[in-house]
Amino acid sequence: MSAPTHPTAPADAGASAAQAAQAAAAQPAPVHDILGIGFGPANLALAIALEERGSPLTARFLEARPSPEWQPGMLLDGSDIQNHPSRDLVTLRNPRSRYSFLNYLHEHGRLLRHLNLPAEFPLRKEYAGYIRWAAGFFAHLVDCNQRAAHVEIVQEQGERVYAVTTMSGNRYLGRTLVMAPGRTPYVPAPYDTLRTPRIFHLTRYLPKLAELTAGGREPESVAVIGGSQSAVELALDLSRRFPRTRVTTYTRSHTLKLKDTSPFSEEGYFPEFTDYYFRAPREAKKALDAYMHGTNYSSSDGDVLRELYMAIYEQELDGEQRTFVRGNHEATGVSTAPDGRIALEFLEHTTGARTTETVDFAVLATGFRNMGPGPHEELCPPLMAPLAPLFATEPDGRLQVAADYALEPVADGVPPLFLNGLCESSHGIGDAGSFSLLSLRAATLADALTARLSATAAAGRDAVLAAA
Repeated sequence: MSAPTHPTAPADAGASAAQAAQAAAAQPAPVHDILGIGFGPANLALAIALEERGSPLTARFLEARPSPEWQPGMLLDGSDIQNHPSRDLVTLRNPRSRYSFLNYLHEHGRLLRHLNLPAEFPLRKEYAGYIRWAAGFFAHLVDCNQRAAHVEIVQEQGERVYAVTTMSGNRYLGRTLVMAPGRTPYVPAPYDTLRTPRIFHLTRYLPKLAELTAGGREPESVAVIGGSQSAVELALDLSRRFPRTRVTTYTRSHTLKLKDTSPFSEEGYFPEFTDYYFRAPREAKKALDAYMHGTNYSSSDGDVLRELYMAIYEQELDGEQRTFVRGNHEATGVSTAPDGRIALEFLEHTTGARTTETVDFAVLATGFRNMGPGPHEELCPPLMAPLAPLFATEPDGRLQVAADYALEPVADGVPPLFLNGLCESSHGIGDAGSFSLLSLRAATLADALTARLSATAAAGRDAVLAAA
């Protein structure tokens, strides 16, 4: 039997393919009207607003993760989102939107069951599913696994645009840049002095926990650092997962505090407060920050505080306490113990007592950096540091942000740059890392982007006509 025959490719097929690849590579990258860094809830809400407003602008978003996810490291059993579910991606801006959380529940056949839940707020896992579902409608606008590495302004096809190069070497161009990378995790001293996988920020909690306890290794002792809602949730989660493990929460305040949930204080998450705060002088902003601090930071909801307190009490009753809260404690040193674990040195502020505890690992529930010149802040997102001198600053050195979230350039020819979800220092507590005013901010950004790009296009047309 003769061997089967196969079609034979032309001799120059390989060369033709190589030439085609070279030709494609030589083509200039498309210039998008909007280039967005990050595709978490902030830029997702913007993409939805642009679509629902029928915007003609072209957009491309770069996401560092393999897929758009919301808080994947903190999807703990039983944890909730701590804000009303209708403060979602769209509802405050467009209650009729198909992208609402209620419609997500409806399309997944869970609306009535959800409404029947004996809970004030949705589970964090369910809200993460909602974000994933909404992001799926915009997959055509997003390039995942593209972590931005460098941003610059270049001359391209006769106009000045932003060029973003990613870690994988890809290059993207945009007439405007919308930065929504999320806030930088805050790692305070002395935890920042020791590089070890046994000390990590809460944003990496679940994957690090899986790594450190692989093979069923149960830790002997762990530390949770901080006095926030997340710190309490972590203490509860660790106590449930490892019932024989010593879990100690260390906080600099006297003890864990109840969050301020007064409806009067909660009006800080109204757009009227955002406008009021934006117009206030910096000293007045500091006073407002101090008042509003307890509505979002260094405090917890009553349900988790009660659960933790009851767990500690019952352990005491049984004569085998394993869960502890140590107030007025601040770390003064951290080192690697002889057995490879972590030695934490603490100062008790009131008594002056010094203690050392050796733990298998420490989770930092220490929050995130806001924009500003303070010791816990950063002047700008690290990625845009090379561009920062192109924009105006306030007297204390922080970037000057306009009401529409644009930065103010100090010279002509700087393309528009907007910050999305990073502007608590200029717009107040409603611009913190929450969903509270997300959809309304997206509307402001969508309108501002349309106005800026329309003006740029008109100026370009006028220049062409004048040259003719």
